[in-house]
Amino acid sequence: MAFIICTFWLIEALATAGRRKEARRMFDEIHGALSPLGLLSEDYDPVRLRMGGNFTQTYSHLGLIHAAFSASPTWTEVL
Repeated sequence: MAFIICTFWLIEALATAGRRKEARRMFDEIHGALSPLGLLSEDYDPVRLRMGGNFTQTYSHLGLIHAAFSASPTWTEVL
């Protein structure tokens, strides 16, 4: 099991280090782990592809929001 928020921290770090494409790829991968209702738990088992721990977890959702902003294109890339 892995703490989901740690993955979001890694995404933010990659984006900050200028590795935005890698961050976006990782964000898209973890985004696929969302429940059908778009909710996240505290932990994720990458082998069984199942969430565990506390459900729903506010910190995981907060990490998702921060990672999404970090991995998103900048305004100059969009315009």
